[in-house]
Amino acid sequence: MRKFLSAIGLAVTLSSGGAAAIAQDPMTVATTAGAVHGAMVGDNKVKAFLGLPYAAPPVGALRWRAPVAAPAWAGVRDATKFGAHCTQFMRFPDQVFPDAGESEDCLFLNVYAPAEASATANLPVMVWIHGGGFAGGSGDEPRSGGEILAQQGVLVVTFNYRLGALGFLALPDLNGEAGTSGNYGLRDMVAALEWVKANIGAFGGDPGNVTLFGESAGSIAVNVLMTVPSAKGLFHKAIGESGGFVPKRIDDDPLAARAEKNAALTRQPGAESLAKLRVMPVADLVSAVKSSGIQASWPVVDGKFVPEPIKRSFEAGHQLHIPAIIGWNRDEGVPDPRIVDAASWQDWLDDEFGPAADKVANLYSGETKEQVARSATDFAGDRFIINGTWQWLEAARKTGGAPVYRYEFDLAAPKSRFHGATAFHSDEIEYVFGTLDTRPDSLWRRDDRDLSGQMTRYWTNFAKTGNPNGEGLPLWPIYGADELVQHLDAPITVRRDENRPRYEYWLTHPIE
Repeated sequence: MRKFLSAIGLAVTLSSGGAAAIAQDPMTVATTAGAVHGAMVGDNKVKAFLGLPYAAPPVGALRWRAPVAAPAWAGVRDATKFGAHCTQFMRFPDQVFPDAGESEDCLFLNVYAPAEASATANLPVMVWIHGGGFAGGSGDEPRSGGEILAQQGVLVVTFNYRLGALGFLALPDLNGEAGTSGNYGLRDMVAALEWVKANIGAFGGDPGNVTLFGESAGSIAVNVLMTVPSAKGLFHKAIGESGGFVPKRIDDDPLAARAEKNAALTRQPGAESLAKLRVMPVADLVSAVKSSGIQASWPVVDGKFVPEPIKRSFEAGHQLHIPAIIGWNRDEGVPDPRIVDAASWQDWLDDEFGPAADKVANLYSGETKEQVARSATDFAGDRFIINGTWQWLEAARKTGGAPVYRYEFDLAAPKSRFHGATAFHSDEIEYVFGTLDTRPDSLWRRDDRDLSGQMTRYWTNFAKTGNPNGEGLPLWPIYGADELVQHLDAPITVRRDENRPRYEYWLTHPIE
C-alpha cells in the first residue's frame, strides 16, 4: 500500500556529522522520512516523540483516497508537540485535545518509550486506537497518554485517523473511481501499523511483537482489522475494550447499498459532484453531511479491503489467530429515563417487544426499583455495545486458535464532571493507562489507584507475553468452556458467566 524509504537509505543521505549526532543523542531518532527530536516526560522516565506524520496530508486530491507515504524532510523535525487532531463529526464533552487545533491534515502519531530504551532494546509495542464512534476523538487525549504504560517496559503508539465522512464515506462516484470506497479511516490504521513495522525498531521497539488495543470504536476497529488481509503480520495480539461485532452497522450494510444511501449528500448545495466535494471547505462538508442525514461514520464490507462480513469471517475461522483480551464495563448503557419502577419497565418492554415482552422480562427482572434500575441499565448496555462484544469473544474462543481472556470492569468510579458514579462506557481507559489524574474533579480512592495499577500490569504483561498474569496479580484464567470471567473490581474476583442466557437470546432475536 505504501512505500517508505529505508532507514539505511536515510542514514546514507545524512552527512557524516549529522548521522554521528543522531547516534550520540538519545532524543533524536532517524525514521524512514527523516530525523525527529523528542522530549522527556513522565518525570524524565519516558521519551516522547509527538506529532510524527505517518502518511501524507489527506487533503485536496488525496481526500477520499488511500493514504500515501509522508513526504521526507531535511534536517531534524521537532517532535515535542502533538499534531492537529482530525476534523470532528461528533463531539463528546469528556474528550480533551492538548494540541494546536482541528484539521483535515491530521495523520500524526505519537511514540512513548522508556527513557533507557535504545535502538537495540527490542521491547514490546502497544498501539492504541481511540474511540468516538468513528466520528470523534483523537490519539492525543491525555487519558490515553502512554507515559505510565511505557514505564512498564513497553513502547506505546497512539495515532489519529480520518473520522466521519472524511474517513468512511462510500459513494457511487468513489466506487467508479477506485472500484471501492469507504474505509479510509481503517486504511489509515493499517498505514499507522505499517509505519510501526518500518520505524519502531529505531525507537527501541520490536516490530514482531505488537499488541493492537482500543476502546469502543477503537475496539470495533481491532475486531475488523483481524479480518483485513493487508493488516496481517502487522500486529500479533489484540485487546478489545467494549466493542465488537456490529452486524446492523457493518455486516448487513454492504458497499453498494451504503453508497446509494450516501448519494443523498450530492443533493446538498455545492456537493453535486465528486469534484465539488473534493474542493469543498471542510467546515462546509461537515455541515452538508449533517444536513443530508447520511450514515458516513462506519466501516463497510467492500469485498476488497474488508473482504467479507466480520461475523462470518470469525465464524469461519478466517480471522487472525492471535491471543486476545476482550471485555466490557458493567454499566455500558444509559436506560430510557421513562423507566422508573416495575410498572413503567413492563410498559416499556411491551412497547419495545410486544408478544416477546414477557420473555425479555424474564431475562431482565424488575420487581423492585433497584431491580428495575439494574435491569434497565443492563438491557441498555447489551443493546448498545455488550452483545456485539460478547459475540466477538465467543467466536474468538471457538475459532481463534489462541488464548482468550475475558473481563468485566465493575468498579464504579467516583462521580465527576461528566459522569455519575458508575462503571460507565469508557470508564476503564484511565485505569488501563494509569492516567486517573487527567479526569477532572474526581476524588480518587485507594481502591481506584490499586485497580489501575493492576490493570496497567495486566495489559502490559499481555503485550509482553500474550498472557496477562504476573507476580503479585490475582490469577486471570483463560476463557473456555467453564466461562470464567475476570471481574476487575476492588477486590478482583473470578466468577462464571452469570448472564449467558441474555446473550444467547439475542443471538436468535437480534436487538434492533
